[in-house]
Amino acid sequence: MPRLINKNIINRIISLRKKGWTLPELKKEINIGYGTIFRYIKGVEILPKFKKIWLEKRKGSIKRMKRAEEEARSKAEKVLFSLSNKERLIFVSALYWGEGSKSDFGISNTDPELIKIFVKGLKDTFGISTKNLRVSVRIYEDLDKTKVLKFWSKITGIRVKNFVSVNILKGKKQGKLPHGMCRVRVKKGGNLLKYIKAIKNQVVKLF
Repeated sequence: MPRLINKNIINRIISLRKKGWTLPELKKEINIGYGTIFRYIKGVEILPKFKKIWLEKRKGSIKRMKRAEEEARSKAEKVLFSLSNKERLIFVSALYWGEGSKSDFGISNTDPELIKIFVKGLKDTFGISTKNLRVSVRIYEDLDKTKVLKFWSKITGIRVKNFVSVNILKGKKQGKLPHGMCRVRVKKGGNLLKYIKAIKNQVVKLF
């Protein structure tokens, strides 16, 4: 439930926004969450005489954000310059731990990068052959079926004609789920599932 805010505070938020106050400035001044503040400033126009100041502050925020992203990227590259087979194995296991099915060895997701890493991890780290992978796709009726299937075929490395199933659901999700959902399952993956669970249990012990 959204937090109830005093009307005087709401009016102050709107007034300060009109004067070009940024989200961080408003949060520091009013001491409430970003989501609550955004709810009340959405659609509020900055007054013309404060517009230039607001734009300058916005440019500064964008520069700081880009600088922070670059620093994060550089730091990540130093930490993960390369991955050993052991580290890849643990990473894929953790990925399955968080996103995988608990009944069989399969994972479903809308994130193509996650699916791509999972498939590559199965092949390179666990030695799973492409012929032992089963791909299913779930899409909504407003999506271009041919385009979506080609997309997941490229991501998984599995030909469309070899997909196990394609389910088309009623509804419109193009904006939220542009590629639908992909499921990758390992044929007869029971032993692999046991191995993954054993790795998880060992990680729990080590932590």
